[in-house]
Amino acid sequence: MTSARCGSWRSPIDARVVTGGSKGYGELRARGDALFWTESRPEEAGRSTLVIRVAASIRELTPSPFNPRSRVHEYGGGSYCVAEGGAAHRHVYFVNFADQNVYEVSTATDRRETPRQVTEGDATERFADLAWNGHALLAVRERHGVDGTETVNDLVRIDVDSGDIATLHEGHDFYAAPRPSGDGRIAFLVWDHPNMPFDGCQLLVAEDAGSGLVNPTIAAGGAKESIVQPEWNGGRLLFASDVDGYWNLYAYDGSGVYPVLPDAAEYAGPAWQFANTYYVPVGPHHVVARRVENGMASLVLVDLEQALASPLDEESSSYLDVVRTPNGVAYIAGFADRPKQIVEMRLDTRSAATLARPDDPPVERDFIAVPEALTFPAKAGDSHAFFYPPTNRDHRVPAGELPPLLVTTHGGPTSNAWADLDWRVQYYTSRGWAVADVNYGGSTGFGRAYRERLEGTWGETDVDDCVACVHHLVAQGRVDPARVAIKGGSAGGYTTLAALAFTNVFRAGASHYGVGDLKALAADTHKFESRYLDTLLGSPEALDERSPINHVDKLNCPVIFFQGAEDRVVPPNQAESMRDALAAKDIPVAYVLFQGEGHGFRRAENVRRAIEAEYAFFAKVFGFEPADDLSGVDIDILRTA
Repeated sequence: MTSARCGSWRSPIDARVVTGGSKGYGELRARGDALFWTESRPEEAGRSTLVIRVAASIRELTPSPFNPRSRVHEYGGGSYCVAEGGAAHRHVYFVNFADQNVYEVSTATDRRETPRQVTEGDATERFADLAWNGHALLAVRERHGVDGTETVNDLVRIDVDSGDIATLHEGHDFYAAPRPSGDGRIAFLVWDHPNMPFDGCQLLVAEDAGSGLVNPTIAAGGAKESIVQPEWNGGRLLFASDVDGYWNLYAYDGSGVYPVLPDAAEYAGPAWQFANTYYVPVGPHHVVARRVENGMASLVLVDLEQALASPLDEESSSYLDVVRTPNGVAYIAGFADRPKQIVEMRLDTRSAATLARPDDPPVERDFIAVPEALTFPAKAGDSHAFFYPPTNRDHRVPAGELPPLLVTTHGGPTSNAWADLDWRVQYYTSRGWAVADVNYGGSTGFGRAYRERLEGTWGETDVDDCVACVHHLVAQGRVDPARVAIKGGSAGGYTTLAALAFTNVFRAGASHYGVGDLKALAADTHKFESRYLDTLLGSPEALDERSPINHVDKLNCPVIFFQGAEDRVVPPNQAESMRDALAAKDIPVAYVLFQGEGHGFRRAENVRRAIEAEYAFFAKVFGFEPADDLSGVDIDILRTA
């Protein structure tokens, strides 16, 4: 092991490892003995594909160029569903990204035909949250440019033979989670501006009369109660509600609504995407669920009658899309020291087995930093982060030197950082950096009160918590206060820019499709988030007061911007306005625009370019020489002089 300046360590975790790590799994579903999921393919221009696993055999159902991915709310989710029926006659219906139409594909092993188009719309008519209702599809529909008015959302039924679309329910700003009971009822969620679904929504149950829904009844929810994942279990309806401060499990039947298991922990998460499954019934009296306490996840077996939760697994750092299998349950498991996998747990033996995993990267465990959960004091109360120390078996921090610190800010902002392996983090720690991934006030996984710390204080509480994390680590003597950078994407990009504009703690920043002008965001963003700022900012005046673009006079450190040209959530003019303002002030600034990319980068070459350009930029700012050959990374650092 050699002593070398932090930031200049040689590491096997290069940009290609990061790109390979961005290959991931999503939307896990089960039907009989078959498992289905979507798989991202960075090397195929960011395309996703639909995969089936039966009897240990895995094969692709959607050949290129088909791409199962919904654009409803821009974040999508629920892009496919499996029709009931025997394995030989089973069909899958999916939304194709390019045209947003619904297509059908057979799962039969002896059929390799091109998917059949079901609907005949264009990309202005979108579908999500698909569910099979015995003979037709239920879906959330989103229509753009209807009579020149705001985007219209409704609940529809799609005839899979004719492609005809019938409206089942309309009149609310948003819909989600249409779930048929099997006995003629449908449950679904609705909410209206200015709420987001995690602020407040309503759970409705209606009778399906064939031609439409009748006798809709509000089962639960309200302006200050968030409902997540309605799920039928025999004659009763299960769901998660945060009415008592945490997303706990509740049930609705003929006697009304009652809590299943009061607990100071979260059994669901924020509905940024459709159709996430946080729990699954495994019988009339039991549910397997993901449980999150203070940001840390475990898998538990819940007894619905006895109101007891028994631990099943605590080996993974996250659990997503929990589904029922013939032997037990399957889920997408995250780990601190290896990539996400699809895992099945047998309930009779409590044993877990990996069903699918990405190729192992050429990186040994002693190059991987394992996160430490931090709790530290901040202005609004204790806050949280995951801290990653510099880790590389071949190098050590020289005597008398402290490592530089990179603070990372998650998006949402109502989202959260997990302790899952992130190769972007490891890229830095294996080169001699420390990284702090902050779960600032407003993050989920800590209860509703923690989430509501951000109401009216976006750009303040989140920034205060990031600063407090830096102060905490500096006071412990773990990082160099003179070499602190911050980065984030989307809403995390806003927190990054606000931290740079309103504090003097950070010496450089990287904004990935981040918000610099709140007023422009309010005018340009999509319907789903168009009133989100009402809650986050609290007053019209805050649009100007907390916009970093209006306070460039306070920003005195270099920034690099990364932006997708096709981003509809945070349009390119956000980054370009900030770039121009900084260049006019003669502050070093760089701007990298990716053609064909939206809100987040999916193409392998763009992921590689972003991480190498970001590191090369920080190396120039902090004056160290990277061990990697980044000479081919072209960064235009704009200055007026």
